[in-house]
Amino acid sequence: MTFVQIIDCKTSRVEDLNRLMDRWVEQTKGKRTATHSIVGKDRSDASHVVEIVEFPSYDVAMRNSQLPETDRIFREMVALCDEMPTFTDLDVVRDEQMYKAASRRFFELISTPGELPPLDEVFAEGYHDHDPSNPSDAYGMDALRREAEMWRAAFDFTFTVEDQIADGDRVCTRWTWNGTHVGDFMGIQPTGMEVTMTGMVVHRFREDGKAVEGWWQYDLMGLMGQLGVEMA
Repeated sequence: MTFVQIIDCKTSRVEDLNRLMDRWVEQTKGKRTATHSIVGKDRSDASHVVEIVEFPSYDVAMRNSQLPETDRIFREMVALCDEMPTFTDLDVVRDEQMYKAASRRFFELISTPGELPPLDEVFAEGYHDHDPSNPSDAYGMDALRREAEMWRAAFDFTFTVEDQIADGDRVCTRWTWNGTHVGDFMGIQPTGMEVTMTGMVVHRFREDGKAVEGWWQYDLMGLMGQLGVEMA
């Protein structure tokens, strides 16, 4: 679960504080585990400064705080502030940008040549997949891997993410798929043809950013037509 720390302070030396933050970044390069950092100044009070620092988890943040450089910078920060800064520790319970990134990561993993990478980076173990081309829904990581391997054995392919829309715990991704038919696909022997297909998937995520459910829509009929199969 992503963790965010908010540092709230009052200072008349905002520029000095900014330079201090830059020095912290430089001194902890290669050691610092923060993934994102923002410094904001209150429009109604120029001495009110807020820093928002994002970490992959609380444990990672605590390891970061134990770095000698972080401790030294903290003491210097206190000296620049008019009063003792306050710290607010937040577990992120919804992050639409993280969910969108996880959806994109899935398309990267599934298209990786060679052995299929582990999918538990993106999906929860009990993932539930709704695919209109399958007679029944797929449950669990093993079923998901079997489905992925079927497509990978039949085609060398890439995905292009065209659009993403996030709303709460759901992300809709519109994609274009381009492939070369190199293996058996639904009884169709390899043709070597270059084919393309468009579609969309809606993924539902839990708090830790892993997908627990997916709903697919894609132009399978158009793909089969390109492979020379007439569908009633």
